[in-house]
Amino acid sequence: MTTSKVSGDASEAVGKTRFDDIYDQADPRAYFAQLAPLEYVIPHHAQAVFRRTAAERAALADGGAGRPAVLDVCCSYGINAALLNHDVTLAELYTRYTSRRAGAMSTDELAAWDREFYAARRRSEAYPVYGLDVAPRAIAYARRVGLLDAGFSDDLENSEPGPELTDALERVGLVTLSGGGSYVTDRTFTALLAGVRRPLWVSAFVLRTVSYAPIAGSLTAHGLRTTSDLTRTWPQRLFTDDRERRYAIDTLRRRGIDPVGREDRGRFHAVLHESRP
Repeated sequence: MTTSKVSGDASEAVGKTRFDDIYDQADPRAYFAQLAPLEYVIPHHAQAVFRRTAAERAALADGGAGRPAVLDVCCSYGINAALLNHDVTLAELYTRYTSRRAGAMSTDELAAWDREFYAARRRSEAYPVYGLDVAPRAIAYARRVGLLDAGFSDDLENSEPGPELTDALERVGLVTLSGGGSYVTDRTFTALLAGVRRPLWVSAFVLRTVSYAPIAGSLTAHGLRTTSDLTRTWPQRLFTDDRERRYAIDTLRRRGIDPVGREDRGRFHAVLHESRP
């Protein structure tokens, strides 16, 4: 669950379980240990989608400007970057970071182990990936082990991009989001869009409990058309308890969305929203 800690939806903050303590630690072991029992799998579903979209976006001729970078919003420890650019699965990462061997290591030892692991599995068609999250320690770890080419902890919900992020945005051609739609709003996307200089695509997995309309509206204002296949959903994770399940089902019903066959079976489900010029 790659998320920032700033919630753009008060009802989400009240009804949906938060995992703030696992998002900004020195390394990702607690992240995987806590999410494994909840069968958090949206990065697995996003892997093939993001790879396909990144390849399609990279195939565009951008006037000789070089390969466009991918900006992963709410990147945490670089999970999406790991899955995009390396021959590895989410299941393998769960096994790796919850193993007895990983548990016995110091953060420095784990980082050295990870650098070797990811370097050996780097795909030949790897893309430059930047990360954005308000969790600076998570970003630092992802950069340390070679998952992110650059990382930024700018809080775009409450401020404008700093000079380093502003400079990086000129090279971004694709923005990805998985699991963070409950925590960032159109404010973040408006701030990003103001800085991009290349044709921008956006690929975002967002829970059905969250309206994507405000973000889609900000993208429309910048010349992007959003398509959303509401008939297909991707399971995100199990509910933590019955309270969270009731919250999700009640929220969906208020929004006129039928939870039968999806959330009523015990899991959050997400919809894919894709935006292009």
